[in-house]
Amino acid sequence: MDKTQSEVKPFPVTKPMVWSAYLKVKTKGKAYGVDEVSMKEFEQELKGNLYKIWNRLASGTYFPPAVREVEIPKKDGEMRKLGIPTIGDRIAQTVVKDYMEASIDKLFHENSYGYRPLKSAHQALAMARINVKQYDWVIDMDIKGFFDNISHELILKALDKVVEEKWVKMYCKRWLEMPVQKIDGTIVTKEGRGTPQGGVVSPLLANLFLHYAFDMWITKKYPEISFERYADDIILHCHTKVEAEEILLQITQRMEQCKLGLHPLKTKIVYCKDYKRKEPHKQVQFDFLGFSFQPRPSKDWLSGQVHNVFDLAISSPSQKKITEEFKTMKIHRDSTSTIEEIADRLYSKLQGWINYYGKFRKWDFFRVFRRLSYRLMLWVQNKYKFNSIREGYDWLRNYQKLHPNLFAHWSYGFKQ
Repeated sequence: MDKTQSEVKPFPVTKPMVWSAYLKVKTKGKAYGVDEVSMKEFEQELKGNLYKIWNRLASGTYFPPAVREVEIPKKDGEMRKLGIPTIGDRIAQTVVKDYMEASIDKLFHENSYGYRPLKSAHQALAMARINVKQYDWVIDMDIKGFFDNISHELILKALDKVVEEKWVKMYCKRWLEMPVQKIDGTIVTKEGRGTPQGGVVSPLLANLFLHYAFDMWITKKYPEISFERYADDIILHCHTKVEAEEILLQITQRMEQCKLGLHPLKTKIVYCKDYKRKEPHKQVQFDFLGFSFQPRPSKDWLSGQVHNVFDLAISSPSQKKITEEFKTMKIHRDSTSTIEEIADRLYSKLQGWINYYGKFRKWDFFRVFRRLSYRLMLWVQNKYKFNSIREGYDWLRNYQKLHPNLFAHWSYGFKQ
């Protein structure tokens, strides 16, 4: 720490901490907050803006502005509300989040995977894949409106257990209580509950809350079961249906104690049905982190036989979301662009989907690219005035042979 800073400011926030936070925010989302200041505009006065954040954080005079509420569609057709902080507030939150995380993260349960250093959704999915082979039953747990209903009182109580610094707790309290600018422009204040999805510090506070509300409680009460948690997405593995029903009842009561509730329609008990497990049960499928676990045909390479196994692949809602993006791109109407220009526009998006959804059962994931191929075929027809679908696909196949790495999914092994 700079000696002058430590003598003048009461809180140990340094200029390098603010600079590091700015670099992290710069690489992430570019959405603007209530001040409508973009990253480009923020950087026009970068030195002064960062100094202001440091000065106020280090002196205790930083008060966050309201977050801007936006809505995005959820896979069930409902809308998810996000709270977008200003760029300056995202930097301030990152400073405090990084400071807290250095000591808090090591306390978390090994089965907590969401928004943690060195943890990932793929790790959670890989562990779930192992567990559905060892346990016959799953509790697919959905906390109703978790981020909207999380109790400020209980979060602050959890913070008291793990954070000694009063200034850290003070800023967390201010971020919990910061108002929300609704879509119609009205400003709404919080009433003791809720933390905005979209905030930088919110995932860490949510993990801390559920560490005590769920992880430690379930581990102590039912050490014989296993679970995966990614933020508020939670899957539990049980040996029998009776055990699953009893545990679900206990979880329901536990959530009520923590001022939360389970969604009655989305929370369900699932049977991991395969060629060996043949008990009758209506629910034999659950979704987790964009993948669907359900009975799927799999070839035994030793015997050559095909059996149903309980395994994961990209979920139907995830496939639908990707194909909807293909539609909105309107590739087939862009006859003025070259195929290289189209490939360049699509490459990073396609690569991102491949990196995430191609991790498990990639051949099931390939089906998504048939929709893209169809739209590329329409582009070929419009561009070169072909009359038949066959001519369009033949052109694509020949071009892929000459340029196999042009599109990300071609490099991945997809054939027309």
